[in-house]
Amino acid sequence: MTPSTHLKLALLMPVLGLALLAPARAQTIGQAPQGAPRVPVTHSVEQADATLAQVARDRAAVHARYAQDEQVCYGKFFVNRCLDQAREKRRAALAELRAVEVEASHFKRQDSVDKRDAELAERARKDAEEQAARAAQPRPAKTPAAADDKPVAAPKAGPTLAERQAEHDAREQRRQAEEAAGAARRAANVAAYERKQQESAERKAAIAKKKQEAGAKRAAREEAERKKAEAAAAAAASALKQ
Repeated sequence: MTPSTHLKLALLMPVLGLALLAPARAQTIGQAPQGAPRVPVTHSVEQADATLAQVARDRAAVHARYAQDEQVCYGKFFVNRCLDQAREKRRAALAELRAVEVEASHFKRQDSVDKRDAELAERARKDAEEQAARAAQPRPAKTPAAADDKPVAAPKAGPTLAERQAEHDAREQRRQAEEAAGAARRAANVAAYERKQQESAERKAAIAKKKQEAGAKRAAREEAERKKAEAAAAAAASALKQ
């Protein structure tokens, strides 16, 4: 092979590599990542509330199925492999439910923010209209007698837009703090429930394992007694023949 041939091959290698990679890249363009959870799109607060309630029920069902699978695994020969598969199935199901829960919760938070912004915009519009109406009203002319009188204090103006904004922000901060505290309580309750479910599943699995071991020991003992009885009977029969 001549040096010029080597040079041509060296120049063609990157082109061939790109040509081989192009079909694989084309197949992935526009496609969702493999294994990504299926997350339905939320269109209303009512739908989000229903979704969150369904997620709570589905999460409890996932833990219940895992407890059943765990009991079945203890009756199989390859216990650890079966348990690993059950845990992976539970992990995937919980991850999918968590993605759905996050999407619905985000929709509710965004809806709250949108409503707050709309309320502020409406208040600003009304304030502007009121100020324009007050500015358009003609001021009464002062009479000579009224000029000698003591000035009358002007009526106290209502809260300004900045004051209303500050009051609204304070209420919003209190509401968010209450929501955060409520979310923390709900998360603690969910964690406690899941922990109890796990402990209950472990207790049931331990009881099932003990029952299985006791049954195996009982069967072995009965088998030994049967063989012992057969040996005694055979010995007795042999003695009679003699």
